[in-house]
Amino acid sequence: MTPQHPTTTALPRHRRVDTPIGPYLIAAEGEALTGVWRQDQAHFPRPERLGEEAPAQDPLLAAAERQLLAYLAGEREAFDLPLSPRGTPFQQQVWKMLREIPRGGTTTYGGLARGLDRPRAAQAVGAAVGANPLSIVVPCHRVLAADGSMTGYAGGIETKQALLRLEGVLLA
Repeated sequence: MTPQHPTTTALPRHRRVDTPIGPYLIAAEGEALTGVWRQDQAHFPRPERLGEEAPAQDPLLAAAERQLLAYLAGEREAFDLPLSPRGTPFQQQVWKMLREIPRGGTTTYGGLARGLDRPRAAQAVGAAVGANPLSIVVPCHRVLAADGSMTGYAGGIETKQALLRLEGVLLA
C-alpha cells in the first residue's frame, strides 16, 4: 500500500484559480478531481460540496491548477488528471463521450445522442452536458446546437467562445 501524501485528504477541498478567462474553483476528494467551475456559473456547487480551502501544497490541486493555466495559455493540449465527477450513469456516459471530442473538434447534442444509440435523447444529453462538473477538463464547450450555434454554456457563452477560439474552432 502506498502511503498518502500528508496534505491529501478524502474530504472535499478546493482552490481558487485566477485564469485569463475569469476566476475558477477547482475541487477534489481523495486522489481525484471532482470539479472545475467558473466562479458564479450556473450549477455552481453548494459550499459543502467544495469543502475547505486546500493548502497551497496540495499536490492534486496544484497539478490541476498548473494544467488548467497551461491549457488556457495554449501550452497544453489535454489534461492528465484523475477524475471522479459525481453524476448518474447516463451523465457519466455523456461525460465520457465529451472526453473523446478532440481539441479543435466539435459535435452536437444530437450527435452525442446518436453516439449513445439514443437518437431522441438530445435534450437529455443537453441536460447532462450542462451538469458537467469538470468544465474545460471534460470539454462540454465543444458541443454546439444542430445548426452550429452557441447554446447553453454554464460558464457563459463568452467563455465558450473564448475556449473555442483558443482551440482554433473560431477565428479570433
